Amino acid sequence: MKLVIFGLTVSSSWGNGHATLWRGLLKALAARGHHVVFFERDVPYYAMNRDLHALPGGTLVLYPDWELNLPAARAHLADADVAMVTSYQADGVAAAELVLQSPAAVRVFYDLDTPVTLDALSSGREVAYLPPRGLADFDLVLSYTGGEALRQLQTRLGARRVAPLYGHVDPDVHRPVAPDESYRADLSYLGTYAEDRQAALERLFIQAAHGLPEQRFLIGGAQYPQAFPWADNVWFRKHLPPEQHPAFFSSSRWTLNVTRRAMAEMGWCPSGRLFEAAACGCPVISDAWEGLDAFFAPGAEIVIARDTDDVVAAMRMGGVERDAMARRARERTLDEHTSARRAAELESLLDAAFGAAEGAADSPETEWRAQGTVVEG
Repeated sequence: MKLVIFGLTVSSSWGNGHATLWRGLLKALAARGHHVVFFERDVPYYAMNRDLHALPGGTLVLYPDWELNLPAARAHLADADVAMVTSYQADGVAAAELVLQSPAAVRVFYDLDTPVTLDALSSGREVAYLPPRGLADFDLVLSYTGGEALRQLQTRLGARRVAPLYGHVDPDVHRPVAPDESYRADLSYLGTYAEDRQAALERLFIQAAHGLPEQRFLIGGAQYPQAFPWADNVWFRKHLPPEQHPAFFSSSRWTLNVTRRAMAEMGWCPSGRLFEAAACGCPVISDAWEGLDAFFAPGAEIVIARDTDDVVAAMRMGGVERDAMARRARERTLDEHTSARRAAELESLLDAAFGAAEGAADSPETEWRAQGTVVEG
């Protein structure tokens, strides 16, 4: 298949969670014999932090202006099997219109930020990447989030056929490596600053640092404000490109996962960082949200923390128990949460959408289930 995708970014991992996911997924699709053309607007902040300049097995198109980009976009769409536009695409509305007018057999919208999208709609805020008619005209709507989010994509945005495509990890990139002293930490946290994560980060990370002053805490990420409540035993490393993530995680006794507020409230939204850390063999402490137990077994593969005391208790766990937990999480990740696994799932979803377009779809009475089967309206 030829897939033409209009997305936020694949070329820069700075300040976003999309790029690393796309790199793993597109690599896996190429290995399955598919060709992907990825369009992203060449914006200054990604250009200054670009850590990928070509798409192995595919085509990367960086364009400075939508109108100037139209001839190339139309040319690639002319023989595309699948045309896709994603959340936070810089020219999302125009790209969606072009995708929907294209001759591609399957037109797809992939919301990698579904709870944020739905939260904005509930608050009456404009969602700049949504078409005026919502999602009713797409043959398939993919969601980074499962559960109730799938139902709301139908009822609130008119999606006819929806399915989750969850986060994942490329184990060729994220794997155990030798520890690096510059990343040494008793508890680490890797993530771009987000105001709606701040309360949980302070409760589960900063307050734990205050309670364990003899231990070393490390934050890695971009866009942290000067007013961030640092502590004497909290160190900071500015944005780390993906190739440095294995050393970051492999140098931590524990790492913390904190989910954005809207995503935690919606549930069924595992961060790619969860899978990255587990693939690197680092034991994970995570905030709590509905559906997490579908991805990792609490207490056996991951620690769930609701307050500071839970984090402190985990950090006092014996090394044998901690290492066994990390080993089980890594095995689960390599079995169920790799980019190759998601590419196969995407291929199946697209095949089903092709069948629906040809009038050979399964009965529209397909049952909706929270863990994420296809939902048909």
